[in-house]
Amino acid sequence: MKRIDTDIPGVVILEPQRFEDERGYFFESFSQRWFSREVCDTVFVQDNESRSNYAVIRGMHYQLPPRAQSKLVRVISGRILDVAVDIREGSPTFGRHVAVELSGEDFRQLFIPRGFAHGFAVLSKEAVVQYKCDNP
Repeated sequence: MKRIDTDIPGVVILEPQRFEDERGYFFESFSQRWFSREVCDTVFVQDNESRSNYAVIRGMHYQLPPRAQSKLVRVISGRILDVAVDIREGSPTFGRHVAVELSGEDFRQLFIPRGFAHGFAVLSKEAVVQYKCDNP
């Protein structure tokens, strides 16, 4: 897995190593040990999935403490523009955002820490999005 930092500290793109041959492909989509060491020491407790049609916009969603959530987002099929906005009062990056295109073809994931609003726009005919949360 490769870690790619964004312009906002803590918001991280993950790029897994994919092994491909005539049979298909294999990749490790998540490792708690690697994630805790390389990205953030958090434990995910819930997986969510949504399917949305072209041009659907989901967001901007956020949760306030004690229900605040970090999220690890990935696309199973299709393409989205995924956006995270820093809404942490007093943060040096308050109001700034990161926008990343994620697809079922590139296998990249976006980690969004607690204190961010999150949403995405569907760029393909449809998209299936999965995301892990560290708080129910």
